[in-house]
Amino acid sequence: MRHPLAGHGASRGNALGRARVRLPHALEVAEEHVAADAVEAELRRLHTAIDAVRVEMRNMRERLHGALAHEVGEFLDLHTLLLDDPELLQGLDDLVRKGRYGADYALRLQRDRLAAVFEGMDDPYFRSRVEDIDHVIGRVHAMLHKREADLQGVAGEILVTDTVAPAELSQLQAQGVMAVVTAGGSALSHSAILARSLHLPLVVGAPLALQQVNDGDVLLVDGGSGQIIVEPNAADLRDYRARVREEKRERKQLHRLRREPSRTLDGVDIRLWANAESREDVTSAHALGAAGVGLYRTEFLFLQRSELPDEEEQFRAYRDVVLGMTGRAVTIRTMDIGADKADRTGLALSDEPNPALGLRGVRLSLARADVFETQLRAILRASGYGPLRVLVPMISGREEVVAVASLLRRIARDLRSEGHEIAEHVPFGAMIEVPAAALALPCFIGDVDFISIGTNDLTQYLLAADRGNDALGELYSPLHPAMLRLLHQVIRTARTRGKPVAVCGEMAGDALLTPLLLALGLEEFSLHPATMLEVRRAVRAQRLDALRASASALLRCRDREAILRWLQRVPPAAS
Repeated sequence: MRHPLAGHGASRGNALGRARVRLPHALEVAEEHVAADAVEAELRRLHTAIDAVRVEMRNMRERLHGALAHEVGEFLDLHTLLLDDPELLQGLDDLVRKGRYGADYALRLQRDRLAAVFEGMDDPYFRSRVEDIDHVIGRVHAMLHKREADLQGVAGEILVTDTVAPAELSQLQAQGVMAVVTAGGSALSHSAILARSLHLPLVVGAPLALQQVNDGDVLLVDGGSGQIIVEPNAADLRDYRARVREEKRERKQLHRLRREPSRTLDGVDIRLWANAESREDVTSAHALGAAGVGLYRTEFLFLQRSELPDEEEQFRAYRDVVLGMTGRAVTIRTMDIGADKADRTGLALSDEPNPALGLRGVRLSLARADVFETQLRAILRASGYGPLRVLVPMISGREEVVAVASLLRRIARDLRSEGHEIAEHVPFGAMIEVPAAALALPCFIGDVDFISIGTNDLTQYLLAADRGNDALGELYSPLHPAMLRLLHQVIRTARTRGKPVAVCGEMAGDALLTPLLLALGLEEFSLHPATMLEVRRAVRAQRLDALRASASALLRCRDREAILRWLQRVPPAAS
């Protein structure tokens, strides 16, 4: 019988398929003890499973490319580090050796112990890590029994579950899963961001789905509206087929925009840069007619390895990106390690009480001057092969800007004296992710050549809301009056001083928010190649003069609902 359910659309797209329900993860295993003479064999069995999971995650990490390497890789790195955590391993050993528990029950007890510690913390960042513990323990438990860690999907299925990790999304899509429906989650979580990059329909915040959907039910999912229909009727199926035809028509329309300019109806050219971290990303950016690379992430050179990359390895990577863009500028962001970007080299601190507010970005770079200088030398050497810019993350004040600028000048002098050919001037920019930097921008705007606004972290820090915490999904939103006013202030400050300014966070790649950013004065976007054509179409549908005229009304909005109403009055992108 037909039954509609409501959730929140997190990744657009329509899907029709059979439901596969995965109930919330719990290790429901009975208490089991082993004989004294079987303890060592049980320990070997447990550690063999742990080692196998390490290999599984390493192999998965090596198969990732492009955006997946960034989005999924961070979580695989974190899960790998959890497997090496002494407290987890020692606790398991003690439970088996001293308590003589079976490996399965030891896993359950240790999971519950660690979860209780994390759930009792005041910091929402740490509370949200319980999900990571569950994923890691679940993989080990599955490996003990020589089965897949409950990630198997079947082509044509729609997964209904409590939560889904980024690594699961890419694997499920590869297996042919049509869509995912979760009981919890946020449209701005890492999983939702990845789902949009994968073009995988995702509906979050649908708790009744776990209660009212059964394995084998036919589901119709609309990842845009968040609507779920159980056992759709004939009318629903007709509507679905019509939406699918419209989606195909839209893809064809977008494909024709690959070589069209990103120009508004009143003739203003808007620069669309690409975010990248691989050759595949660079190739896509080039083919889509990107203005250049607005954000090239360098963390992939440092993560999931036990030794730091040397100058030559980094130089070759940066040089190849510059050559790949054939004369279009490449913006290389210096290492942004720390917080949830764990590494195996010992570069990032592993025991910070609050990593999100700790030694990360430029703070870590300046603290490890030897590592930072090696990276800057490699970047500056690459500037001899084409236009290149340096972007520094997590700036909070002028002191850091001055320190980096001074370091760049000294390294440039050293390289020239060594006979290296480098550009006469390499533009230096600051990422605005910390509210203090946004407010203090007039103090150091004269010391930089350009700025880039990282709206993901800026939103998180401004609203004191962790985007990975499902309980704060409604609070974590860039559509907050304070966020829009701060964006407007930063953009106006940069434009007044004649400095280029771009947005490189998730907002830039959301075509629905393109009119809003244009109204606030933005003329440069840096976004994932997968969303470039949609944003280009949105740009081409707008009159910039009309949007700027309505900016005052936008800035007078007092809450999110008012901002959404303003967006609804903007003419839609023409097909």
